[in-house]
Amino acid sequence: MPRKLKAGKYKLKTHKATSKRFRLTGSGVLVRTKGGKSHLRRRTSDRTKALFTEMIAVQGKKIISRVKRLAPHMADQE
Repeated sequence: MPRKLKAGKYKLKTHKATSKRFRLTGSGVLVRTKGGKSHLRRRTSDRTKALFTEMIAVQGKKIISRVKRLAPHMADQE
């Protein structure tokens, strides 16, 4: 049996590093995690380490448009 022909020309691929660093909330806000969470944290206070878990809303319009271009399927989940 022959395979079905796909509609459209190209398959969009997601930039994996971008999809791991950013999330889209239910209301459509793009959020990111803070840097500095992985190592060299022994001298950091517990309060500062607790603040690393917060997600921050991305502010710049150009960064938001770039993330949506690099991860096109993330924008489809809105």
